[in-house]
This record gives sequence, C-alpha cells and structure tokens, in this order.
Amino acid sequence: MSLHTESIVPGVQLHTLPADKFNRCRLSIHFRFAAARPAATDHALLPLVLERGYSACPDMTALSRKLARLYGADLTVATFMQGACRVLSVSVTGIKDEFALEGERLSAEYAALAFGVAFEPYFENGAFSAEAVNIEKATLARQLESEINDKRLYCVRQAQRRFFGNSPAGVARDGYLEDLPAVTPASLTAAYKDILRTASIDVMVLGMDEAAVRAKLASALEGLRREPAPLPSFLAMPAVPAQHFEEKLDLVQAKLCMLFTMGRPADPEELDTYRMAMCVFGGLPSSRLFLNVREKQSLCYYCASRITAASGCMMVDSGVEPANAEKAEAAILVELEKLREGPIAPEELENARLALAGSLAGVGDSLASLESWYFSEIMRGGRVSTPEEAAARLEAIGAAQVRDILRRFTLSVSYLVTQKEETHG
Repeated sequence: MSLHTESIVPGVQLHTLPADKFNRCRLSIHFRFAAARPAATDHALLPLVLERGYSACPDMTALSRKLARLYGADLTVATFMQGACRVLSVSVTGIKDEFALEGERLSAEYAALAFGVAFEPYFENGAFSAEAVNIEKATLARQLESEINDKRLYCVRQAQRRFFGNSPAGVARDGYLEDLPAVTPASLTAAYKDILRTASIDVMVLGMDEAAVRAKLASALEGLRREPAPLPSFLAMPAVPAQHFEEKLDLVQAKLCMLFTMGRPADPEELDTYRMAMCVFGGLPSSRLFLNVREKQSLCYYCASRITAASGCMMVDSGVEPANAEKAEAAILVELEKLREGPIAPEELENARLALAGSLAGVGDSLASLESWYFSEIMRGGRVSTPEEAAARLEAIGAAQVRDILRRFTLSVSYLVTQKEETHG
C-alpha cells in the first residue's frame, strides 16, 4: 500500500491512501510550524478550544449530536512536537460511505466537519469564545499541575528541560503554567490565525472519497492569505560534559532518566539502523539493558532506551531503588560500552529484526497506525517508504552498523528523582 502525494498550492499537500480493507475511513489535517516559546501556551491550548465546536456546531452539545448522527464518528484535535517543529492535527474517523444505512454521503460530511473545525472555529466578536478559553485554561492548568503526580513522566520532562534548555526543541508541548494567565481570546485567536497563514498543511485521506475532500479543501483555502514559512530541520544538542541532577520527593521507587546526544543531527536515511540499535540496547525483553541490568543485576524495575531522531537524542528511562541509582547508571553505561566495543551476537540482531518486522507488519492493522507511519515518513523528509520496504531494509543491517550508531552518543544529562532522606526506613 503506497501513498500518493499531490501539491495543491505552495505549502499545502494532499496525501491519499486507499485503505480498502477497512470498513472505516479517516481524514486528518496536519498543520506543521516552528515551535516558539512565546506562543507555546497558546499553541497548547488551541486543541482544547478547537475540539469544543466550530461555526456550524458552536458548542459541545451540538458537536456531540452531529458525531452521533454520523454513526458515532470520532473527532480528535491534538498537538505534538517533532524536534523543533510543532504539529496541530484535526482528525475525523467514521464508517465508509457504502456502509451508510440510508445512502448518506458520509465523506462529504466528515470533510465538512474536519475542515470546519480546522478552518472555521466558533468565534464571538471575531475571537474565540471567552467562556471556552477560560474553561480550557482551567483544564490545561490542572494538566500542568498534575505532571508531578506521574513521577516517571515528571523525571523525563525534567531531564529534557535540562537537556534542551532554551533551544527550539525544548519548547514544552503542553505550554507553561506561568504563561497561562496571559492567554486571552485575542492572543489565542492571533496564534491560530498565524498558524493558518504560515504553517505547512498536510491533508491525509485514508479510504475516503477524495473528491469530497478536495472540494472542502479548495473552499477552506479560498480567500485565505497564505505565507508558508520554512520548517525547521533536524537538529542536535552539542556534546558537553555530562551533568547530573537530583531531586528529592515523597516516593518509594526512584526514577532515573539519562539523555545522550550525538552532537549532530540524525541522518533520516539511517532511521532503520537507529531502530535496530535501540532494540539491541534497551528496546526489547532480549535487549542488553533488560537482560543484564534488570534481570541479572536486579538494579532496575524497568529500563528501556529509545531515540528521537528529529533532535538527535537517545534516552534511557529506568525505575530504580533509591539506594541503587548510582549503580544502575554505571551499569547502563557499561552495557552501552560493551555494545560499542564488544561482540554483538547474531541472535541479538535477529531478535531485533523479528521484533521490528512484527511491529512493521502491524502498521496496517488500523487507520490510525497507517496514518502515523506515513505522516512520520513525510515529516522525516526524502522518499516515503512503505512499512514493507522498511522491513526489507532490516536484513542489510549488521553488528557493525549498530555499533557505529551507538558510538555516536555521549551522555549529556542524568536526572534522578529520588526519595527524601526522612522517608528511608
């Protein structure tokens, strides 16, 4: 199954997949733009407000009724980060036209809904509703305040804050609590209109009537002033002497997050090798970290590695006994060094290949995973590969390539969230 891509106007692309085996279809509109600290909290708030309704369905009750009439269609508005880039996405999923009980043109309805939410939000006096903004500001505040309740997530984010600092890749996806009071209907509207004007827009159509989508896309773009801005490229934090941070909280299990940098951007053409390296190092139950640090030495409750290619960052995330934190970090570094300089058994590579091939084979099991795969390929740049092509490339990856990848990383930040002394014993 391959993706067909067409440039509609500068900065707007239409991507189609047949998705014939599914009885459901999906339409997503992705806005890609450079992450920016000053507008980060407005950008984080936007999905919450947009998901409340749009001009034709100005409140959540009307929107819920519309989704119900469309045979329980799903609407999702979300934002995420990819390196120095932020993405705002509007997605609608529902049954295909041929399954409508009364012959409704559901594709046209889905397109009207998705483009309505993305391009025709509900405004009062030319701006987002003050009531909606205030409600969702409170929602976002609770979300930001609750971060510390998930100690694993909290540790990871604290490490990332130290690692990325003030770089564009360090802009918080969920915004900043201290910035929330300054967010107003006017500032949110200005941020939204700037996205419409400058963002790269990718419209992804999976199993839906393409003509219906084209018509709504043309209507949405008509009269819209567009000045697409260049998208940020892959980046990397410079290699620096490792910094260690420790924070003491009321908890039982300590959390350790280690972030490594390559000091240069990742090559998108090497992503298959990065994936293999992560599987061998700490991405599988057969990985070095799992078998040696967790099982043999019993130094971690969990210990896993993963890579973010868009920022050239490798992360090792673990849960440890407070007394074992130093030993766990040392053991992780030992296993990394062994892979860099020692032998890698054929069965380790084969286990990694089988796991990745299995994961790639599962991409086609859902519309959401299919879209996620192809949109990731689009964001990566260069030729778009199918999951089958990616699986075939795994056969050419050997120990030397895995070793070369792992040799590139140096420890930059180690962040430990551990027990307060008074809680010992």
